[in-house]
Amino acid sequence: MSDLNAILAPGMLVRHPGKPQWGTGQVQSSIGGRITVNFPEAGKVVIDGSRVELIPVFDP
Repeated sequence: MSDLNAILAPGMLVRHPGKPQWGTGQVQSSIGGRITVNFPEAGKVVIDGSRVELIPVFDP
């Protein structure tokens, strides 16, 4: 797994590869491999960046 999660910064838009129904979320924070994302259909979710590689969205 490449480490695209390392480039994630607050304000960036992302999708969860295993949960497309959550929609496009906005990164709130990324600290020590734990990424907090606010998804429109799931609310605020803390993701373990070592287990899930979020997909950056550049064209929402």
